[in-house]
Amino acid sequence: MRKPILAGNWKMNKTVAEAVALVTAMKDELCQLSSVERVLCPPFMAIPEVARLVARPPTGSGVGVGAQDVYWKDAGAFTGEISPLMVKEFCSHVIIGHSERREHFGETDETVNLKLKAALAHGLGPIVCVGETLALRQEGRTEAWVAGQVRGALAGLSAEQVAKVVIAYEPIWAIGTGLAATAAEAQRVCKEVVRATVAELYGPAVAQGMRIQYGGSVTPANAPELMVQPDIDGALVGGASLKAADFVAIVRAASEAK
Repeated sequence: MRKPILAGNWKMNKTVAEAVALVTAMKDELCQLSSVERVLCPPFMAIPEVARLVARPPTGSGVGVGAQDVYWKDAGAFTGEISPLMVKEFCSHVIIGHSERREHFGETDETVNLKLKAALAHGLGPIVCVGETLALRQEGRTEAWVAGQVRGALAGLSAEQVAKVVIAYEPIWAIGTGLAATAAEAQRVCKEVVRATVAELYGPAVAQGMRIQYGGSVTPANAPELMVQPDIDGALVGGASLKAADFVAIVRAASEAK
C-alpha cells in the first residue's frame, strides 16, 4: 500500500511572518492526519522558520518541509542558486522541474536529471514534475511528451534510487487556471503514461511502488474524487495550499480516500 503524499507549493507567496501565521493555523489539524505524508514548500526565506515550527517528532508535528528548487552543485560561484547542502539542513523534500521553472527559467530534462541526482545523493526526497501544455494536449502529444519527461528525469538512475522518487503529474494547462483534469483523465495519465513508463524502464515492482501525485487546480471540491483513483497517490497543491482550511481539507480527503 502506497502512503499518500500531499505537498503544498506556496510558490513566490508569503513573507516570513505570513508563512508563520499560515503554518500556525494548519499545523494542529495536519498533525492529526498522520496516515498521509504532509510536506509544506514555502519560499526559501521562510524555510528555516517553517522548519522550526514543524520540527520533527518526538516534539514536532511530523509535517515535512520541502524546497521549491535546488542546484546540482554543493558549492561554488553560482550566484542566486541554493545547494542541496543548504536545503537538507532544513528540508526533507525538494520539488524539481516544476513547469514554471521550465517555462520561465530554462529548466530542461537534462537539468532536472542533474538536480534529481543531487537531491538523492544528499538524502532529499524529490518530487519531480511532469506535464503537457494545452497545445500539446490538443495535438494529441500528451502521452509522448509526458513519457519523454519521465525518461529524461530518471536517466541513469538505479532502481533503488527511482524507488525514492515521487512524480507529480501536473498538466500545465490546469495549473492556476481553475481548470483541472477530470479524475478519470488524471488517473489515465498517471497509470498509462507515468507508471507504465517507469514499469518499462525499471519493471513492474518499482512502478507499483512509486507514488504519483496529481497537481493542477486541486481544491477541496475535487480532491475527494481525485484521491480515490487507484494510481493517484496524493497531490501537489498550489493555490489551495495558501489557505489553511483548504489545504487541511485536501489532506483529509486523501487520508479518508486511502
